[in-house]
Amino acid sequence: MSIDRLRSHYGFSRMPFGKDLAPGMLHAHDAHAEAVARIQWCISEQAIGVISGECGAGKTVAARAAVAGLDASRHTVLYLGTPGVGLRGIYGLIITTLGGTPRFHHAALIPQAQELLAAESAERGKRVVVIIDEAHLLDAESLEGVRCLSNMGMDQTAPFCLLLLGQPTLRRKLRNGTFTALDQRIAVRYTITGLNAQETQSYVQHHLALAGRSDTLFSDDAIGLIHDTARGLPRLINNLAVAALIATFAQKKTIVDESAARAAVAEISNE
Repeated sequence: MSIDRLRSHYGFSRMPFGKDLAPGMLHAHDAHAEAVARIQWCISEQAIGVISGECGAGKTVAARAAVAGLDASRHTVLYLGTPGVGLRGIYGLIITTLGGTPRFHHAALIPQAQELLAAESAERGKRVVVIIDEAHLLDAESLEGVRCLSNMGMDQTAPFCLLLLGQPTLRRKLRNGTFTALDQRIAVRYTITGLNAQETQSYVQHHLALAGRSDTLFSDDAIGLIHDTARGLPRLINNLAVAALIATFAQKKTIVDESAARAAVAEISNE
């Protein structure tokens, strides 16, 4: 089965529930809007923020939406999506992105990164936003290194915003006494929760409307089952909705009913 046949079957102008949405096309449910607002505040205050939530809750999507409206001439955004590279990898990304060549000795990387961050702010007049995704995977050395990066001396405000995005274990890790110095510097903490049942209904309809279908394509029972199975997590809703569309197509039906949703749940559960 091809995507073209699926699109033709439903009369879609584009496939719904995809990742390639412009920030202005995102569904503005409460948790997403709250996360975006808090991230924007962190950026404006050059503060440290921790955004947590289950896998698929929309942490990265919220961060992307928050930085999308920034003036590129006044902001430099550094995004690290693979914290498993370790402390040297984190500093290396910051240093190379800001035009430097990472020094060989490990101990020299912290002052080098601090100098480049300060120069980006003081000399170029830019606000720097450092986003570390999957931050729950950071080891103790990397978390301590992040703290050192934000400690410019004498409690001086660091000339950049630091955002840590991660699963709920990140919150618990930061509460560990080992990381008290970093934990005390966090200005904003927000947990993105799943959508409620009404928001899931609106979310599904929103994505279908973007694809050119503003009529009823999913039955209430189908959306209810998708919501309960996904626990309101957008990424799981997307996966289940697409699987339900495929199941409906295979059954030569035009409306996604509960049986198609159940087939989708069975398929996703067996992966």
